[in-house]
Amino acid sequence: MSSHPPIPVRVVLLTGPSGSGKSSLAARSGLPVLALDDFYKEGDDPTLPVVAGSGDIDWDSSASWDGAAAVTAITELCRTGRTEVPVYSIATSSRTGAEVLSIGRTPLFIAEGIFAADIARRCAELGVLADALCLRGRPSTTFRRRLLRDLREGRKSVPFLLRRGWRLMRAERAIVTRQSALGAHPCTKEEALGRLAAAAAGRCVRPDAAATPPAHGEGSRASA
Repeated sequence: MSSHPPIPVRVVLLTGPSGSGKSSLAARSGLPVLALDDFYKEGDDPTLPVVAGSGDIDWDSSASWDGAAAVTAITELCRTGRTEVPVYSIATSSRTGAEVLSIGRTPLFIAEGIFAADIARRCAELGVLADALCLRGRPSTTFRRRLLRDLREGRKSVPFLLRRGWRLMRAERAIVTRQSALGAHPCTKEEALGRLAAAAAGRCVRPDAAATPPAHGEGSRASA
């Protein structure tokens, strides 16, 4: 349980494999949304990890992402209702600017991204966590959805997207298992919407999301 006093605004962390439908579900909820993908490191950052046996940057590793900055933004939103966030281009792997995100007077907002479960423990410790959810579905469906989206948005080169897509499809069940171990409840989109409604009504608090995470680098990770 958190040792911090209650905060009137809380966050639902929404995660899941890349292409699982996080962004569309967040938009469907009608709640304000913080896009955690905007906290990726830039492409020239020397600390970026690489995929074993290749020269590809491993954007599916949480080491490619600034979790501390994401937690700072979440806590500022909970305490003040606004924060400055980076604007990130996945196609160029760079930050292109910054903007102020304001959530108004809402008691609940969503922070969505593939690394959301990685900060569930810290958000629970800070007393800002309402729930943590992990979308799950058929790996083949996720593969198709992810590839079509990435091609449409020109996120990376076609060979890179195919290599990454095949790798993530094979790892999808392990990705969900890892995110669940970090405290995110695995569920379908419809169940997620139900839990969001419960959280908005103040009926769903998840102190168990502060469970001890696996060691760094353990398990599979996804992107975007």
